[in-house]
Amino acid sequence: MRIAVLGASGRVGGLLVEQAIERGHDVVALVRAPDTFKASNPRPIDVRQADVRSPRTFPALDDVDAAVSAIGLAKGEGPGALTAGARLLAAVRVRTVWLGALGSGASTGAGGRIYQAVMRMAVGAELAEKAEADRIALDAGASVFHAPDLTNGPVSPQRRTVPLAELRRPLLPPRMSRASVAALMLDEAEAGSHAGAIVVPLG
Repeated sequence: MRIAVLGASGRVGGLLVEQAIERGHDVVALVRAPDTFKASNPRPIDVRQADVRSPRTFPALDDVDAAVSAIGLAKGEGPGALTAGARLLAAVRVRTVWLGALGSGASTGAGGRIYQAVMRMAVGAELAEKAEADRIALDAGASVFHAPDLTNGPVSPQRRTVPLAELRRPLLPPRMSRASVAALMLDEAEAGSHAGAIVVPLG
């Protein structure tokens, strides 16, 4: 497959690029600053400049089989980046996997009371934009991952995705490695098992 990774220079995005290459996929890395992007794998990568705030210069993705988004809201960036990115990928009309956040929109409260309180303090006003970006992605048929608090660490052999409706509220605030989330997002990019739905990665 040929997979485009939006936010390829971020912590989850970099893992998506690395793991996609390891799986034998061709990768299109979408980044704001191509000159500074360096992949850990020596295999050639198609690197394209992509700024979601500049739709007119956003690259065409008519040569990819799937798009995976790992963009987030950087500190000091201001609102609008997530919804802009969701709209751009919705217009591409390829299989899309979108990274959202547990505790936003439809999954508010699903991580438990402590987790939700932390989300309100840490994310605050951005929760509304996350929910709106999810809506745009879902309306376009994307698979939306509501990931819990992300940590460093290897890919978990117990990783799995659970439809949001089937998630049992945990007793303790949930956490998961970025590498495991990246692996599950790539599984979804390959299979498209949860198109148009919200799933929660666990493991």
